[in-house]
Amino acid sequence: MSPDTLRKSAPASSVTQAAAAALIAAVRTAAARIGFTPAIAVTDQGGHLKAFDRADDAPFLTAEVAFDKAWTAASFHIPTHTWNDYLANPRVAPLTGHPRLTAVGGGYPITENGRCIGGLGISGGSYEQDQQAAEEALAALGFELPGP
Repeated sequence: MSPDTLRKSAPASSVTQAAAAALIAAVRTAAARIGFTPAIAVTDQGGHLKAFDRADDAPFLTAEVAFDKAWTAASFHIPTHTWNDYLANPRVAPLTGHPRLTAVGGGYPITENGRCIGGLGISGGSYEQDQQAAEEALAALGFELPGP
C-alpha cells in the first residue's frame, strides 16, 4: 500500500458537553425516583472524563467507582455487568488486575448510530439500582441500549 492510499486517521465522535450534562440530569431524576444518591461520571469515547456529579451525601468512594465504570464501559463498548461472565474465563481473568476495570453493574457505553461516543458510570445504589438509572437516562435521551 502506498503512502498516498493509506488511510491515516479515522473520525472519532464524542459525546457533547450538552449531552453529558443532560445525562447527569436524567440520572439524578432516575436515582431520586429509585431512591438512592448517586455519583455520575460521563467519559468521551477514549475514557477521558467529560462530566461528573456527586450528590452531597453520596459516599466519597462512589466518585472513583462511577468514573471507573464509565471508563470500563467506554473501553470495550459493553456494559460493566457483562464483565463478570468474561472474567470467569481463566484466559481473561488476568484483566482483574487492571486497576480501572470494574465488573459491577452501572456502567454503559453511550452509543449513537452504532458507534460508542462515550461511557456512563453510576455508583451509589445497589448494582441493580445503578444499572436501572443508567438505562433510564440513556433511553430518555434516545441513546441506544445494548441488547440482552
